[in-house]
Parts: sequence; structure tokens; C-alpha cells
Amino acid sequence: MIADCTAIILAGGEAKRMGRDKANLLLGERTLLRHVIAAMQQMFPLVMLSVRQPRPGIDLPQVCDDPSAAGPLAGVIAALSQLQTPWAFVVACDMPFLQPSVIELLSRCRGSYQAVVPVAQGHPQPLAAFYAGSTLNPIRAHLTSGGKNSLRAVLEQLQVRYVDESELLTADPALRSFFDLDTPQDWARAMQAQTPSKSC
Repeated sequence: MIADCTAIILAGGEAKRMGRDKANLLLGERTLLRHVIAAMQQMFPLVMLSVRQPRPGIDLPQVCDDPSAAGPLAGVIAALSQLQTPWAFVVACDMPFLQPSVIELLSRCRGSYQAVVPVAQGHPQPLAAFYAGSTLNPIRAHLTSGGKNSLRAVLEQLQVRYVDESELLTADPALRSFFDLDTPQDWARAMQAQTPSKSC
């Protein structure tokens, strides 16, 4: 368990490319959201959902983002404003293959940084990353100033420890952790792949 951190699961996106609510898509016998919840509960003593509207049947704290500020930043801001631990691990609800070994690796890299972000296939992965509680004000200021509604844009203003692919491969040789489901084709590929084990 990573005791000084709360897992924040973002489950309020519009999912335009998927065409339906991704959180409730079935993968095996569980929804994507249930897969991610199970993974987070294995790693963190506190797990919170950031949602557009409360999700019934989920026995976890839920925080609703500002409907006037759509996008991932609004969800992150809403959750960080309720944070009671020094750190948060922010993860999207459509990443059912995220491995505990990757989370542990990222956790060990925190040090004095404000964020720890993996880089897979040449791209930062800000929706599977650690953020210090102190990032709330910079993220909020970025959004209210009219900055791009993107966590990647915010990272340019933070002290970030990027964990590159060579490091990630030691924890997840196939980099399955960073397979997210954005489209119906991604969902089909995920269903054809091996169903996530109970440990993740």
C-alpha cells in the first residue's frame, strides 16, 4: 500500500470517440471502472471517483467536477480540492491493464518533484501519474487563465519527473499498462486480449 497517496479515478469524460459511457463497458465479467477500482484498491488505502454526475452503486467517495469547465482538468481540480493526503495518483477509468509494478515504480520516483509522469511510445501519460497536492493551485490557475484544457499543457508549469520507456519496461515489459480504450476498435482489441488478472 502507498499510504501517503489517494487514487483518483477520472470517470466523468464525454467519451465522444467511443460513443457511449466507457466506465460501464464490460471487459470480461466486470466493467472497465470496476477493473480500475480493483487495481487502485490493491495499491492505495484511499480511492476516490471524479465524475460528472454521481455514479450509483459505487461505494466510494465521489466528487463532481464543475459542469461549466468540462474536460480532464476540471475533474482533477475537483478531486485535488478534496485531497487529504500529500499525493494523488490520477488514472483514467479506461486503463484496465495498469500493472501494480508500474505504479510502484512511479511512486519510488516522487522525491521532491510535483508530478511523476510515465512516457510510453514517445508520449507523456498524464492520466496514469502521480501529482503532489501542491499542484492544485497551478492547475486551477492554468484553467481559469484560459490555458489549454489539457494536463500535458499543465505539466510544462510543474517540476516533473518523467519516467521513460526504458524504465517502464522493467516493470511492464509489454507496456500493457498504457493501453487505453478510446474507440470501439480499442474495446474489441481489449476483449480479444487476455482478460486482466484478479491482481490487476
